Amino acid sequence: MSEADRPRKGMDTVTRPRILVVGAGFAGVKCVRRLERRLAPDEADLTLVTPFSYQLYLPLLPQVASGVLTPQSVALSLRRSERYRTRIIPGGAIGVDLRAKVCVIRTIDGEVVDEPYDYIVLAPGSVTRTFDIPGLTDHAFGLKSLAEAAYLRDHVISQLDIADASHDPAERASRLQFVVVGGGYAGTETAACLQRLTHAAVKRYPRLDPGLIKWHLIDIAPKLMPELGENLGRSAQQILTRRGIEISLGVSIAKAGAEEVTFTDGRVVPTRTLIWTAGVVASPLIGTLGAETVRGRLAVNADMCLPGHDGVFALGDSAAVPDVAKGDGAVCPPTAQHALRQGRHVAENVIATLRGLPTRQYVHRDLGLVVDLGGKDAVSKPLGIELHGVPAQAVARGYHWSALRTGVAKTRVMTNWLLNAVAGDDFVRTGFQAHRPGSLRDFEYLDAYLTPEQVRAHVGEAGRAAR
Repeated sequence: MSEADRPRKGMDTVTRPRILVVGAGFAGVKCVRRLERRLAPDEADLTLVTPFSYQLYLPLLPQVASGVLTPQSVALSLRRSERYRTRIIPGGAIGVDLRAKVCVIRTIDGEVVDEPYDYIVLAPGSVTRTFDIPGLTDHAFGLKSLAEAAYLRDHVISQLDIADASHDPAERASRLQFVVVGGGYAGTETAACLQRLTHAAVKRYPRLDPGLIKWHLIDIAPKLMPELGENLGRSAQQILTRRGIEISLGVSIAKAGAEEVTFTDGRVVPTRTLIWTAGVVASPLIGTLGAETVRGRLAVNADMCLPGHDGVFALGDSAAVPDVAKGDGAVCPPTAQHALRQGRHVAENVIATLRGLPTRQYVHRDLGLVVDLGGKDAVSKPLGIELHGVPAQAVARGYHWSALRTGVAKTRVMTNWLLNAVAGDDFVRTGFQAHRPGSLRDFEYLDAYLTPEQVRAHVGEAGRAAR
């Protein structure tokens, strides 16, 4: 050790507590912003692990896929904040050793690094839920990321372009059929928005028969969006049926191929577009902890602390946070509404723990649900009040607009909405992903995570090397 590296007499060698937040979704970003506001700069060091330095407003992705909104309008930069002082590690957490208090991260350039922490907030979100269906991950498209939304828009428009140029009736028919699996919010809104896009676009293709364009929305559940209740769910189904979307309930996919999809009821649909939105599961990161889970989500207390582990908090889609407002053992659903409030609440509990104060339970009553079906169509249930049509659309878009974190994002989204309402759609393929595959397998990176044993072995080897 050189003389310059030796600690000088009287030097303060006390380090600040290290707070590590994993994930830049609604929960993670809300937590970081709260910590930045409530903690003094010399009170703790803040670090955020995320592959992208923006927060994605996920509920508006169907409108990005349909071209109503531009990708930039729903990607909120993390570096615009005036209080920005959090160190961002560009990568994804692939394992956590709770005993050694080390998070293993694979950066975007492929390097694997170890990040020690004193307090960790786990908000890695969720990934698309898939099943062991032949061909699914190779041929289905997802809608969980900005890249997937942009890719899907290009793909759908390219099907119209290719069908218009084709002289083969069979190929033309297969390219003009689209299948969406998942009757929840994501699937319903995706089918609704993209059907409006193709319906408007076909007017620009005089060689195409509009009757050949067919959209299928299928779900294994007996009802469409059961969370909305009987009346609103039926209303949404009637709106989609009136538009020409064929809805099949109690049905799923038996097999997926490059040019056709087989339903579980035996039907074979020729198609080049299978969109899979059949729910989500907690990030595979949770499986690396070796901790108790509830249906794949990390089991935490009502204050979002992990039992038996000091300084470990979990929230959002990857945590089974008890829903104290409902009781009876219920857990909070994986919605943006809960994630935002949990992010703020867990930040206060981290600060309380840091300062030796007691933590508080998370309690929030659901404010309602909104479903934007595009144009003037929507169904909403704010505070239990059922709305249809324009009033529901006003509530849906008003809620999303108010939930956007920055004024810049609000301005962009409102401008996009107004421009689309006045000028209509543009049917432009960007082409920037034309030579890349875009299936679930290519976007989800599910094979990147370590097992608990691999995490412990990696951290142990790194520690011995450091000594």
